[in-house]
Amino acid sequence: MTRLPSLLALSAIALAGCSKKPELSVSEAYVQLSPVRTNPSAAYFTIHGGQQDVSLIEVSTDVAIRSEMHETMSHGSMASMKPVTNVQVPAGSIVKFEPGGKHVMLWNMNPGIRPPKHIQLNLAFSNGQRLQADAAVVAMGQTPEK
Repeated sequence: MTRLPSLLALSAIALAGCSKKPELSVSEAYVQLSPVRTNPSAAYFTIHGGQQDVSLIEVSTDVAIRSEMHETMSHGSMASMKPVTNVQVPAGSIVKFEPGGKHVMLWNMNPGIRPPKHIQLNLAFSNGQRLQADAAVVAMGQTPEK
């Protein structure tokens, strides 16, 4: 019986060594396509932080002329957007780009892009890592089916 606590402690250490380390990744990407071609569309996604802190420094796609990261701000009953040059992604965290918060504005999208197509989003991080996310294209105000 005196060995049981030691065996339990060793088992816990061994299992901790087997746990999966967090990996920088992107999921749940989609683009809400503007119904007015001259207005920007919006991209949303979730970033899963890796083993170290990084910053998202750019999001682009080959099917839009220009892209900018933005954040929606509320001041009393007024809402406004401001461009951001980077978004912190702390190690092991989840950072959501979602309606009413952080998002990517996409200007002058290729007119051939329509729901239910998919586009590629290219994300660049401060550590030099680049990720691609397959983003479903949906109508403005819609979210992709799960």
